[in-house]
Amino acid sequence: MKSNCYHYWYFLVSFSGINAQIGFPEKCLGIWEGNMKIFSNGTLKDSVDVRLTVSKAPESEVFGWKTEYLSTKYPVVKDYKMKSFHQESNQYIVDEGDGIELYEYQFENKLYSVFETSGLLLTSSYELTDDKLIFEVTSGVKIETDRK
Repeated sequence: MKSNCYHYWYFLVSFSGINAQIGFPEKCLGIWEGNMKIFSNGTLKDSVDVRLTVSKAPESEVFGWKTEYLSTKYPVVKDYKMKSFHQESNQYIVDEGDGIELYEYQFENKLYSVFETSGLLLTSSYELTDDKLIFEVTSGVKIETDRK
């Protein structure tokens, strides 16, 4: 009998920054900086400094959502746009700019998203607490095993 097993990775960043506006994502406006810790099977494997810049043009309903992974070996910039999808139900779309859109769902002070890319299933969340924005990602791959 075949069963499915999943191998998970866990990423966590706790940002500190400025947030002086009213709602979410408005409270995220500003520059947030922190250190991403990368875990595999409960063991710390690596870490990288990260900067998240959340911006909004005047009279626009679109937010800039730019994440910079400040690695000396493998720097990466993810420059996305976030816009309201269903404002009354707190749903957002994050547009990666290449035809890929991720759906974000807000519940209280937290945004949630689930998506698949390159054979990986990922969950992500942004949680706003006091003066911190906590960004968390989990990922996993499906592993088929024979069980009898």
